[in-house]
Amino acid sequence: MYFVYILCCNDNTYYTGIAKNVEDRLKQHNNGKGAKYTRGRRPCRLIVSRKIENKSLALKLEFLVKKQKSHEEKVYKLLHHNNESYVCNSLYCLCNKL
Repeated sequence: MYFVYILCCNDNTYYTGIAKNVEDRLKQHNNGKGAKYTRGRRPCRLIVSRKIENKSLALKLEFLVKKQKSHEEKVYKLLHHNNESYVCNSLYCLCNKL
């Protein structure tokens, strides 16, 4: 299983990525060992994540989310993508903005 996730960075920008373990990946981002984009924008907070059945589908959904222009569109795409091949077994939201 993989997760597609959205982080809110310290400068109020958003980062979308995939990981097998979102909590560990968030720690990596906040320790400066994550993506280059997040290194200078710490600390980051998890906004939302969605469990996906395999890496290929997770990468496809990540691409679709990254194409969205606004934060709200990104979250909407992640939460409401209706392709039957995506399996959403677990979804949680950790941000009071949603």
